[in-house]
Amino acid sequence: MREVAFIKQNKEKWLGIERVIEGKVKKNPDDLSSLYINLVNDLSFAQTYYPKSKTTVYLNNLSSLIFQKIYKTKRAEQNRLSYFYKTEVPLLMHQYRRYLYYAFAFFILFTLIGVVSAYYDKEFVKIILGEEYVNKTIENIQKGNAVGVYQQGSNWGSTIAITFNNLKVGAILFLYGIFGGVGTLFALLQNCIMLGSFQYFFHEHGALKDSAKGIWVHGVFEIFSMVVEAGAGLILGASILFPKTYSRFNSFKIGFRDAFKIFLSTVPFTIIAGVLEGYVTRYALQMPAFLNILLIFGSLSLIGFYYFIYPYIVSAKTPLNHAVLPEKELRNHRE
Repeated sequence: MREVAFIKQNKEKWLGIERVIEGKVKKNPDDLSSLYINLVNDLSFAQTYYPKSKTTVYLNNLSSLIFQKIYKTKRAEQNRLSYFYKTEVPLLMHQYRRYLYYAFAFFILFTLIGVVSAYYDKEFVKIILGEEYVNKTIENIQKGNAVGVYQQGSNWGSTIAITFNNLKVGAILFLYGIFGGVGTLFALLQNCIMLGSFQYFFHEHGALKDSAKGIWVHGVFEIFSMVVEAGAGLILGASILFPKTYSRFNSFKIGFRDAFKIFLSTVPFTIIAGVLEGYVTRYALQMPAFLNILLIFGSLSLIGFYYFIYPYIVSAKTPLNHAVLPEKELRNHRE
């Protein structure tokens, strides 16, 4: 069958499935399963006879989305919040994992720019952090208290202020993705230059070890979340710039929805970072070294596992995740 005839024969059915995915038409689980099997058969046919066609790409994407719709109907008895963190976010992270890698690559590059800038320009740190802040921190270092800046104010007051500020930064990193991802990269650049110059500043004054013992108690969750939020912003930007087989508006809706879920997944980590900064960081130099190391590397292991390793585990356990449909599964459905 010629491809034009194949499209003409099935066009209305595929458009109907699009309406189901968009929520314009409601279907029960049995009907959804029937649509999915029928669509996978069409995809299998297209891969066989039109392997390099845009039709095949379109059907692959459509099959992925209808499967996701079916999978969601199977969690009616599950706790929604539990499903969100245990299954939905990990699957999204696996699907969009390359954007997390991009975000970390930019994070490292931008932070190094901050380090190099502070190395070659001794006034750079004052420009970035403010002269008053720098002078106060130098005074604290000379007193042997590199984390003195974190001991100002009350515990609960600091926690609330810090948490809201960090949530604001995360929201900016995500929402600025609407400018094609450029806004996200600019916001990430600002924060990373601040981090890089800040760390070099402590190194220059011989207090890098003490500062790290304090800063990274809360900084692991805070900075890692910031990078994930930047990844969400890049996803949003890519949905606008590269709509693939969708209309640009539909691609944006899908990208915004998925990126927003990834952003939401960082909120608990951001809140924990605020609590740690308000209640624990101020005592970092007084606490036993093993406890300090446990907090820092325990936090890194937890959040690193959740965003880098756990998505692969969930994806492997999911019969058909919403990435590319395996060829073996296509043959099984066709038979």
